[in-house]
Amino acid sequence: MSELHSFIATIWFLIVGLILVLYVVLDGFDLGVGILTLSARGEQHRGIMMASIGSIWDANETWLVLLGGTLFGAFPVVYGVVLHALYIPILGMLVGLILRGVAFEFRQHSTRKQLWDLSFGLGSLLAALCQGLALGGLIQGISVKSTSFAGGVFDWLTPFSLTVGIGVTAGYILLGANYLILKTDGDLQRQQFWKAIASAWVMVLMAAVVTGLTFLLHDHVARKWVNPDNWGYLAPLPIFAVLCFGFMLWALHRRRDHAPFFWSIGIFIASFAGLAISLFPYMIPPSVTLSEAAASNKTLVFMLTGVGMLLPVMLIYNAYQYMVFRGKVESSGYSDIGG
Repeated sequence: MSELHSFIATIWFLIVGLILVLYVVLDGFDLGVGILTLSARGEQHRGIMMASIGSIWDANETWLVLLGGTLFGAFPVVYGVVLHALYIPILGMLVGLILRGVAFEFRQHSTRKQLWDLSFGLGSLLAALCQGLALGGLIQGISVKSTSFAGGVFDWLTPFSLTVGIGVTAGYILLGANYLILKTDGDLQRQQFWKAIASAWVMVLMAAVVTGLTFLLHDHVARKWVNPDNWGYLAPLPIFAVLCFGFMLWALHRRRDHAPFFWSIGIFIASFAGLAISLFPYMIPPSVTLSEAAASNKTLVFMLTGVGMLLPVMLIYNAYQYMVFRGKVESSGYSDIGG
């Protein structure tokens, strides 16, 4: 029974990881676009930027809802402990997402758009930063006693979590800039090339610092990476990430339209795969393992049936949505969102 439980829990670990990556990539680039609106040159540019995500931003956030639902059902210990330990950054993230949604809708009907423009940009920045702070708080470790949070309300706020927060925000700006390169042209597109390059280097610097600190914080992570027996399946991840980063910079310098965005997605996938493998088998470092955090076998199997039917539908819908709204956003498109 224990082996079966571990097997089903591992399947759910992979499912949660897939949902998390989909959310980070899909909502990450539109959060990045939102942050970049704060530095937009004029109302027309800002309108075009918001029009580029106008048909997809709300659908992207459905992956966050699905992530919360799967954690609640499949890993109730993680749901309870993490939300308790990271209540403030998670609440901040939700406030940021609410600001984004309200600002996006109200802006369409407003004759004075400056307030809603600022709310949209600051809401995006707040959501991105809080997601990074929450991730940093989780990676650095949460104090748990008898499957309950045993730490303080501000345990998550450390130099480590701030570094992760800056890195995640820079990564989202990178995704957003590369997405705008894909979706726009002219002067607006040209501005995004240097923004993408600058944010890429900030992200890499923060990632290097976080990697080194993670090795110091968690001995099992350091031992896993320095063990030559593990290099066969670990080494391809940093190699792939470095290659994606190099090809992305090359594509940005060559002013390619499509390649930078897809290479940046590769960086994120490699990074999250490396993080998941590093922390495995812990769901809440450094004490709660995957099997300890998972629900009963009956619950996990029951949820597999529902999610097994839901995931393909969501993936097909998202793919169809991006196919329908593919192509460049024309300068006249900003009027669609009240520009």
